[in-house]
Amino acid sequence: MNDGAEQERINRIYRAWHGGAALAKYAWYRPDVVRQTAARSRVLAALLPLTVGRDLSSVRALDVGCGNGGFLRQLIDWGALPAHLAGTELQQDRLDQARARTAPGVHWHLGHLDAFPDASLDLVCAHTVFSSILDDDMRRGLAADMWRVLRPGGWTMIFDFRYSNPRNVHVRKVTDVELLRFWPAASRHYRTLVLLPPLGRVLAALPWLIPETLATLLPPLRSHFIYMAQKPETERQADMP
Repeated sequence: MNDGAEQERINRIYRAWHGGAALAKYAWYRPDVVRQTAARSRVLAALLPLTVGRDLSSVRALDVGCGNGGFLRQLIDWGALPAHLAGTELQQDRLDQARARTAPGVHWHLGHLDAFPDASLDLVCAHTVFSSILDDDMRRGLAADMWRVLRPGGWTMIFDFRYSNPRNVHVRKVTDVELLRFWPAASRHYRTLVLLPPLGRVLAALPWLIPETLATLLPPLRSHFIYMAQKPETERQADMP
């Protein structure tokens, strides 16, 4: 599959998905969605101070496939300056939503990462982007582009699926082998989180403590991960165990 065909497939799937009833499962007020959002915030609040630092005011960050801009707004809430942030999207309607909902000053870009200079960013993120890409070459190409725009010593952050979805042929998990191959780093962090969505929906009406306990005590039931890898200052550093 070439990049053009894969990109058209992704565009077609997202256009259908964003105009359909499937969005109702991800409404912000649903208890399972609230828990997912809280779980991700907790992990990020633990990892970001260890990586890019506690003061986000000078961090230059890019969110690849930024959707409606939610993660960039979270960074702003935590102290990042809008003028230091950028988001890319391949869907114009999602980029329009992100711009309308986010503080002025954020840089929005429709398209790929070719507009961003080499080694220009401190943090480059992708949230459930790679699992939407089925083509191996396209995955490798995007990972290489993210690594290219990241400065030495900067961090990449991937939030994605640990498991493939047997009910959705348009989603494929991101493996540990891929993470290590795409972003080789001596310094890295990996955290699993979020109760399997089908289970989370079933348990949504129960008290908060029940799904939280399951997710805490049974790691295999966690469906997502956050991986952060630091770009080496030197090639020799990348070879360190």
